[in-house]
Amino acid sequence: MNKSFAVLGLGKFGVSVVHELYEAGADVLAVDRNKERLQTVTQYATYAVAADIEDAEAMNSLGLSNMDGVVIAVTENLNASILATIYAKEAGVPNVIAKAKDETHIKILKKLGADMTVLPEYESGIRIARHLATGNVLNFVELSDDIRMVEISIRGEWAGHSLKELDLRKREHINVIALRSRGEISTNPDPDKPLEKGSSMLITVDKKVLNRLTKE
Repeated sequence: MNKSFAVLGLGKFGVSVVHELYEAGADVLAVDRNKERLQTVTQYATYAVAADIEDAEAMNSLGLSNMDGVVIAVTENLNASILATIYAKEAGVPNVIAKAKDETHIKILKKLGADMTVLPEYESGIRIARHLATGNVLNFVELSDDIRMVEISIRGEWAGHSLKELDLRKREHINVIALRSRGEISTNPDPDKPLEKGSSMLITVDKKVLNRLTKE
C-alpha cells in the first residue's frame, strides 16, 4: 500500500516536497489557500485542496489522521505554522515535519510536538520528501534530473553476502561507490567481504530504480 502524506503550504519548498513524494510513489494531499499555487501541483498531487490551515473546521475536514506524515511548509505566518502543528499532532499524525524560519521558531515547533523541524537553507525539500517516503535512504544528492547519489541502509537479505555475490550492478542496476560500517567509510570496499547488518552503502542510481528500491 502506498504511503500517504499531506503538504500544507505550497511555496517553493512545499512544491518540491509534493513533486518528490509523487515521484517516490506516495499519495499526496497538497493544501494551500491560494488557488493559483494549487494549480502548480495538480498534475503531481493525488488531491489538491484550497483550505486555510488556520481554520480548525477546514483542517478537521482534511483527514490528517489517515496520513503517514504531514509537512507544514509555512513560515511567513507564524500563527498558521503553530496551529497546523497542533492540529496535526492532535490528529495523531506519526511524523510531523515543520519548516521553520529561525532558531526561535524551531524551539516553538519542538515544544508543540513537531517530530522534525527544517531550516530550508540547510535542508532541501527533496531530502525531506525522501526522509518521509522511505526509511532506508539516509542521505540524498541530486546529481542530475535522472541520477541520484544516495546512502542507503544494507538490506537484511544483503547482509552476510559479498558485493561479488550480490552483483548489484547487474541485479539492481546500482553502482556502489563506498561502504560505511561502524562509523568508518571505505571508498574501495573488498568485493569478497560479507556486508554487515546495520551498515550502509553510498550508491549512484537512476531515480526510477531508486523509486523501485525504496518501495520494496
